[in-house]
Amino acid sequence: MQFLKILLIRHAESTGNIEKRMQGQGEYSLTEQGEQQAEKLGLALLREGWTPTHVYSSPLRRTTQTAKIALVPFQDRSPAFVRDWTNSPSAAEDPEPIIIAYVDDLKEFHNGLLQGLTWAEAKSRYPELCAKLEATPEWIQVPDAESLVEIRDRAHRFILKILNRHRNSDKLWVITHSGFLPHLIGELLGTDRSWRISSHNTAVFEFWIDRDRWHLQNENRFNTDLWQIRRFNDHRHLSEG
Repeated sequence: MQFLKILLIRHAESTGNIEKRMQGQGEYSLTEQGEQQAEKLGLALLREGWTPTHVYSSPLRRTTQTAKIALVPFQDRSPAFVRDWTNSPSAAEDPEPIIIAYVDDLKEFHNGLLQGLTWAEAKSRYPELCAKLEATPEWIQVPDAESLVEIRDRAHRFILKILNRHRNSDKLWVITHSGFLPHLIGELLGTDRSWRISSHNTAVFEFWIDRDRWHLQNENRFNTDLWQIRRFNDHRHLSEG
């Protein structure tokens, strides 16, 4: 039986991660350790035979670097090329070469005027706002930031696009961010809530979907042979080698 196979992948360690910054849609490069993490990810997926037919990535530097480094072990078999999503209508028909499609909807959530700050810096600059944020678990809209609805809408658009674009036998890598992953997973699972999910740098979340039966409204919606979570927050590759 064939499936549409999807790997959701968090980017490797960035300088912003190390500095504990609220990176948002700011640009941060991978650390040296992050580059090693991305290398280990690619080698592990190559050993598994998990060659992607398509790669989708957030266009932010920490994700694009992760994608390019992880693809290096596959280049001898199928060189990686960059092509804009809108300019590659035949991508789903031709599995060669591997295409990196940079998709704005995969960016981390925009955290407005807090972007790029550590929490200590934010408390120093915006003490009243930070006091409000610390005082309640209720959502408080940060000035200039995306709303939760806007973030979830982006996740909905992306999942809908890949389900419409791809078919059983396609194998996708989707490289994104820890703050956006819960919304992608919520959309993929069809839940009306977004759940907090722990995700290590370069962690892999693997889903198999019978794309041919995805839109059925009968009892097959509850047939667990057709929709499978194969692994969740898997970062065992980081301890290898």
